[in-house]
Amino acid sequence: MLSIRSLYQVGYGPSSSHTMGPAKAAKMTKERCPSADYFEITLYNSLALTGKGHLTEEAIKESLAPCTVAFLTSIDLAKHPNTLVIKAFEGPHLIAEYEVMSTGGGRIVFQGEMSDEVHIYPHKTFKEIKKYCKAHHMTLHDYVYEVEGEDIKIFLDEIWEAMRLSIVKGIATHGILPGPLKMRRKAPELYSKIKANEVPEITENRLVASYAFAVSEENAGGGIIVTAPTCGACGVLPAVLYYMHEKHQVITHERIINALAVAGLIGNLIKHNASISGAVAGCQAEVGSACSMAAAAHATLFNLSMDQIEYAAEIAMEHHLGLTCDPVNGYVQIPCIERNAVAALRAIDACGLAYFLTDSRKISLDTVIQTMYQTGLDMHQSYKETSQGGLAFYFKEEEDVNCW
Repeated sequence: MLSIRSLYQVGYGPSSSHTMGPAKAAKMTKERCPSADYFEITLYNSLALTGKGHLTEEAIKESLAPCTVAFLTSIDLAKHPNTLVIKAFEGPHLIAEYEVMSTGGGRIVFQGEMSDEVHIYPHKTFKEIKKYCKAHHMTLHDYVYEVEGEDIKIFLDEIWEAMRLSIVKGIATHGILPGPLKMRRKAPELYSKIKANEVPEITENRLVASYAFAVSEENAGGGIIVTAPTCGACGVLPAVLYYMHEKHQVITHERIINALAVAGLIGNLIKHNASISGAVAGCQAEVGSACSMAAAAHATLFNLSMDQIEYAAEIAMEHHLGLTCDPVNGYVQIPCIERNAVAALRAIDACGLAYFLTDSRKISLDTVIQTMYQTGLDMHQSYKETSQGGLAFYFKEEEDVNCW
């Protein structure tokens, strides 16, 4: 597995695979072809079908100019779900052509080339990691620090600050999100409606939801967020960590960093053994993975056992199995923003169940990761970030009913 530095990335929304990845591919192509004076880019599959709403064209043109971007909207099953072909010209002559896959979380792979990324983790499954940790009497975050080096804490501190700022900015920003849906930002409203005499459980739900909305709306508006593990699922983990840090004095900064380390480890296992891309495996791979990461982080905050951390992560993923990726009009807004809030609340509940029921569990985290991936492969293409099925297909503009 790669370093968790490749999982947590600070950047502009709204999509790690549809904006960060293509922008990175464009920049690398420009560096490879310094003599080129013109570029043609063709987007395939999910990149083409939802690229307008994901602002893919804008991201590419900011990184590679002058260029034209074409959207090939017929599905090509022979290509990766997130494929772009870049042609470089010098005058009238084609001097280079690259087929690039955006595999999720901002990571890209050039077709036919070996990646120069270094796999630093010696173990590939949670079972192997747990066996090693128990044999050496260490925690999961100790394991991360051993593999990554102590300086990873400095990196995680920067990640936490970026997450925190995305919440602070999001709950204070009013207005309408870009795009034809005219979605009103709701984080400030959720946050401001908390009452002093409100039932504690309702206050918790409202606060956690407001924090998840805040980050997700920042993402949808093209603001700076952290992939956790993706842009589309960026609100889940920060919401849980921020709420717990604010609520409990015992949740120190050190515990937050430890929780981020463990969440990164879980995200890495999913990324390595399955997928974190909605175009590959549906929203279960994005929001489901984020919920699993957040549940493991929550359990780590309260110093639960390794088995309880595993069970919390497993419960969180298990109950997202089959979740479709069906962004309306291709924008990371409906149902993506609400899903982040629901998943943040579910992560907290998953940890609570794990606390009481770990001794009776039957399913391992490795098993549910494998199941999620196979479910994604079996899922019809229209439900995997193509906006051809689910809510994206049946959506009708209706009156905005504010139930808060």
